[in-house]
Amino acid sequence: MPAKWLQNRDPSIASMIWEIIVVTGMSLIAHTMLFAAEPNQSLKEAADGLRSNVEDMVAHGGMGDAKAILHHCGEAVRYAEVLIKQLPTSQPGREEGVASLHDVIKQCKRVSEIGSHADPGVLLNPAIKARTAARTSVKALGLDK
Repeated sequence: MPAKWLQNRDPSIASMIWEIIVVTGMSLIAHTMLFAAEPNQSLKEAADGLRSNVEDMVAHGGMGDAKAILHHCGEAVRYAEVLIKQLPTSQPGREEGVASLHDVIKQCKRVSEIGSHADPGVLLNPAIKARTAARTSVKALGLDK
């Protein structure tokens, strides 16, 4: 009844209210779509960061730079932890991906335990294992390019 009263009284007010309802509904739909896309984008960014850091880590190992290996290994652990926290439970390949991410963390902890004083060749073995685990996790989660 109030809507008929508004239409009889002033048609422009009724059309303004209708427009506000439509605009509000459309903005809610747009925000829902935006927020639904964000986790996938942040997961892809974390996967890219993980991938680039493990590749740089192994490359620096080949050049004999132990400090760079430690740095990139620390960054790889950070990205792996971000991925583990942000992965939805419905993510396809989650179990295998999380297991591989835990392996990245484990191998990088080995690198940090060995330390920068060691020969870079000694650091290279766990670094290569971390890179392999990172590649496996990204592929299992479907976040590869």
